[in-house]
This record gives sequence, structure tokens and C-alpha cells, in this order.
Amino acid sequence: MLHAAVALVVLVSLVVQLALLLFGGTDTNTGDSLAGVPLSRRLGDFVSYFTIQSNLFVLAISLTLALDPERDGPVWRVLRLDALLGISITGLVYWALLAPLVDLSGWGLVAGLGFHLVSPVGTVVVWFLVGPRPRITWSTVAWAFAWPVAWVVYTFVRGAVIGWYPYPFLDVTEVGYATALLAVGGVLVLGVLLLLLFRWLDGRLRPAPRGRGGSR
Repeated sequence: MLHAAVALVVLVSLVVQLALLLFGGTDTNTGDSLAGVPLSRRLGDFVSYFTIQSNLFVLAISLTLALDPERDGPVWRVLRLDALLGISITGLVYWALLAPLVDLSGWGLVAGLGFHLVSPVGTVVVWFLVGPRPRITWSTVAWAFAWPVAWVVYTFVRGAVIGWYPYPFLDVTEVGYATALLAVGGVLVLGVLLLLLFRWLDGRLRPAPRGRGGSR
């Protein structure tokens, strides 16, 4: 039931954030009010956050593992590693760089803690405890890196068009391209290190017993 518990945390956080988004509440990624922002823009910004995409990966993978703890397949392995990678970066970057800038309360705090603390810690801990593994090959590592790179390209292209960037350290209108690209480079290096760490641990941690972590 561990995978189901992680999925539930993410689902609740998403429902709360969507409710806040629809009714002009607080953006849990920035702490800013969404009142007065057009709904189409709110939704576009919402799905553009690395945090949200990472949590969606976690939700999808956790649900599949809750139904089948032995799930496998080449595409699934990449998505599973992307969930681990994305949610780890989400937690580390948020608490290292963004948390001091975000002031959340009420339901916004509930969703924010779900996205940035419970989901990252829960996902990694559950993977460590119950796997499944081994699931990470060098091919999996290479393909998993494609999504973060694609997100970076998308973020800068969209930002150049609409003048909005999801995180302060990427806002070229405020920090300039040199600083923004340096920040991206640092996060991508972090991503490579995390991928290598997950690959190393996947080959050395004992395989989880059959049936643990899911619904059966």
C-alpha cells in the first residue's frame, strides 16, 4: 500500500491546487494570488511548472505500481526514473532556493507541503524500500534525461513568447540569460548526478520481495 499512499498524497495536493487555481486562490509554487489572472493562463502556467510535471509522473507511476508492484517495460522504466529524478530535483531545489521566497498558509500550505516535501520524500523512500528493481539500465538513464532537457527548452521558448518564467532563477527579464543559463546548468548537473546515483543504487540494493508496496 506504500505506492498507493504516495499517489493519494499527490492526488490530494493536485485537487487542492486546482481548486485554488479555479477560484482565484494561491499558487502553491510561488505563493502569489491567482485572482485576476485569466483561467486559460492559470492552467497554462500550472502545467508548465517542473514541480507539477514531476508530481504527475509520480502519480501515474505510483498508481501503476499500486495495481501491479512488479510492473516493467522499457517505456515504463524511463517514466519511473523520470518520476524519481523529477521529484528529487523538485524537493532539493525548492527547499534550497525557493522556500524562503514563498509564503503559504491554509490550503495553499497543505498542497505546497504535499508537492514539495511529502511527495519527494515519500517517492524516494518507497523506491528505496520496495522498488521494484532492478529497473535502471544505461539506456534508461539516457532516455530519462530527455524530459528535463525538453522542459528547459520549452520553458525558455514559452517565456520568450509570453514573458513569464516559472521560477525566479530562470526569469531572464530579471536575472538575464547568463545567470538563468548558469542556473539551468547547475540543475542539469544535479540531474546527472542523481541519475548516476539511482543507477548505482538500483544495481546494489536487494530486489524487493514480490508483492510488496502494492495492492496485492
